[in-house]
Amino acid sequence: MSINSLITRFKFEKLLNQDQGGRRIILQGTISGKPALLLAERGAFDTNPTYLSAFGRLVVHVKNLGENDIYRWYLANSLPDNSADLPTPPDLKINLIWPSTEKHVKKYSFQQSRYVVETPAIYAEHVRPYMQRCREEGRLNWVFNIIDGKSEQENVLFRSQEADQKSDYLLLPDLNWDRKTIGSLHLLALVVRRDIWSVRDLRKRDAPWLRQLRSTLATRVTELYPEVEEDMLKFYVHYQPTYYHFHIHIMHVNLDPTGTQAVGKALGLDHIISQLETMAGDDEAGMQDVELGYTVGEASELWTEIYLPLKQGRAKEA
Repeated sequence: MSINSLITRFKFEKLLNQDQGGRRIILQGTISGKPALLLAERGAFDTNPTYLSAFGRLVVHVKNLGENDIYRWYLANSLPDNSADLPTPPDLKINLIWPSTEKHVKKYSFQQSRYVVETPAIYAEHVRPYMQRCREEGRLNWVFNIIDGKSEQENVLFRSQEADQKSDYLLLPDLNWDRKTIGSLHLLALVVRRDIWSVRDLRKRDAPWLRQLRSTLATRVTELYPEVEEDMLKFYVHYQPTYYHFHIHIMHVNLDPTGTQAVGKALGLDHIISQLETMAGDDEAGMQDVELGYTVGEASELWTEIYLPLKQGRAKEA
């Protein structure tokens, strides 16, 4: 029996596991009556320029998942159909930014990371004004379009209607989730209130609101996805976040951790709530008073405009 023929003779019996965000499967079966395990993982993309130049023409069966402003999301196939009876499932999740800007190019290009420690003084003197500038430049328009019901409403899984509008939120699928693999479930909860830009704006007085919000989100997600139990979910926020409007990531515990869940990026929501509840001081004490460490890329504005000048002595730390 040739080595290659072993694969074609594999008889499937059971799916044992699916991990790495659905990119690897482990199958139980037999070959010639003997038990066998088959582990299949999607290979890396070919980076040959000839292949990449033809990439857009090789993708077929493109399905539009949604769009907002310059951002669009698709599912597609990179392989031809098997047959009319057994079509090839989508194997690509595509995000398209068009027209893109130089800021997008910098964000998605490889860049060396740096680990920085943001003191309360650096936050107040440098980072907070940077956040305000980002908001004033309209970088959050696409987020507000979703909240205001102007775009992406087909992607909103749930919109709350609380007695106190301060507690309202929207649930949406994260852009990187394929919307079907439960083990890689990744949702975003966008709060409707606009006075909280990031974790830095949370005060002791916000702890009860956060605890109630976390409980409400857990209940709602398990209602939307009955196969998911509350203790299969983890909640975290990013600092620095991609955009300065408070939002919470909700993820299935089986999803393999990536850089966005690592130290230097993710802060557990339960830890934040506990920290606020036990923090010394009055209700105005909060996350603006603590040091926060995180990673930034050398091409990011946070590095070029704030931390590099501080490191080189061209800017002063208050």
